[in-house]
Amino acid sequence: MQNAINQLVDSANQIILGKDHKIRLALCCLLARGHLLIEDIPGVGKTTLAHTLAKLLGLHYQRIQFTSDILPADILGASVFDAKNLEFKFHPGPVFNQVVLADEINRATPKAQSALLEAMEEYQVTIEGKTYPLPQPFFVIATQNPSHQIGTFPLPESQLDRFLMRIELGYPDAAAERALLAGENRHQLIESLPVVLSPDALQKIQQAVTQVYVSDALLDYCQALITFTRESPEYPCGLSPRGGLALLRAAKAWAFMAQRDAVIPEDLQAVLAAVAGHRLRSGNANSDATIASLLKVAIH
Repeated sequence: MQNAINQLVDSANQIILGKDHKIRLALCCLLARGHLLIEDIPGVGKTTLAHTLAKLLGLHYQRIQFTSDILPADILGASVFDAKNLEFKFHPGPVFNQVVLADEINRATPKAQSALLEAMEEYQVTIEGKTYPLPQPFFVIATQNPSHQIGTFPLPESQLDRFLMRIELGYPDAAAERALLAGENRHQLIESLPVVLSPDALQKIQQAVTQVYVSDALLDYCQALITFTRESPEYPCGLSPRGGLALLRAAKAWAFMAQRDAVIPEDLQAVLAAVAGHRLRSGNANSDATIASLLKVAIH
């Protein structure tokens, strides 16, 4: 298992240059059975990262381009009347794939965004009173443009909370950008990537992640961090119980990736900003300074 994880990271690093930590966070999110939100300006590799992970994991991948006029039926599917059999037949939408890339999710209206809520939380969709299970494993990887850009709709807190992690890729450093400019086309490289981990093997790893031990002392530490976010005036709204569970899930996956069978405080610290940042977002609460203050509390 560990060899496969290392190979996954190494292969992804050949496509997304100079972003090893971000790649590890993205993989950690998937191993914890979470959904990933990548927020950044266009052109820094958000879509490429999603496609790379799907390819390496051998998962069925579908990209949905979110626009201001997209409808829930464009995402979930719809029932169409079959004149031959005189009945309505359900035609599944693109959400019925193992990896769904919700590209530029905040360019869609809240009504379209909400079409993903049930799918992300319960791994199923309900249409016209009938429930349809989604394929397993199932991940939503959403990209989001900065909120100050024209034509964006802010994601509601309920939607943000469905994402286990939010990361930013940022610009590459000078060496990585030079290699990118002088190298091959990224999309061609993705097509040549081998499958490193089968879907069945991935699900076994996800199950193993849940077995990583969490001591009472670590739970005390986690609770102290959660309580701080609720009591500090820096955060209008602290972490919810779901946010606390998300923090533990991510920490377990990070510990597993580091070949540890128990979570240590450094695991919580490693994933804290990615798990808590978007959940504490309100006013200035998502600024780098505010997240840094939370990390300072976590370390000390």
